[in-house]
Amino acid sequence: MRTATHADVEPLSRLLASAFEDDPVQAWLFPSVQRRWRRLKKAFELELRHWIIDKEQVFVHQSGLAVAAWLPPDDCRVPLRSAVRIVPAYTSLIGRRAVAAFRGLSLMEQGHPREPHRHLIILATHPERQGRGLASSLLGERLRLCDEEGVPAYLESSKRENVAFYARHGFEVTEEIRLPGGPPLWLMLREPRSPVP
Repeated sequence: MRTATHADVEPLSRLLASAFEDDPVQAWLFPSVQRRWRRLKKAFELELRHWIIDKEQVFVHQSGLAVAAWLPPDDCRVPLRSAVRIVPAYTSLIGRRAVAAFRGLSLMEQGHPREPHRHLIILATHPERQGRGLASSLLGERLRLCDEEGVPAYLESSKRENVAFYARHGFEVTEEIRLPGGPPLWLMLREPRSPVP
């Protein structure tokens, strides 16, 4: 596992667009199948380049085919300077679903734990390599850190079938929400575990 840099933005954007192309939330945001991959790539590129990469919490599997992005306990908000760049471009990409999307973000924000936590915002594997343990390996590394720090880990799952995957790693569903006019999301929390002596 290595920490991603700005040099990784382009390949990671392609990887994420491929991994999330069949995601229910992304299909709702980008209903045109013909344009979805291209728009997803642009959206992930915006997020990575102008916000996430600078937090130095984006981790790439040694194969380059899986990625995990976390927000640290003290830094879960999008800085204003990043929002100024991201929001207008995102709104243009999403089009008519923009208002509902931002309402959905507000709902998600309300479901966040109040105590300090690490927020897993992205976990993805290239579709051709899914089911081979790459994402589990990235997830396990950071969950050990959560246990050492004594902080919970939090995520929003946009696929029902992924809820069982996260449950195997100790996450529990705290709430199910529905995006305005869109699909459901499962909010999940994993309490820190005592390190084994």
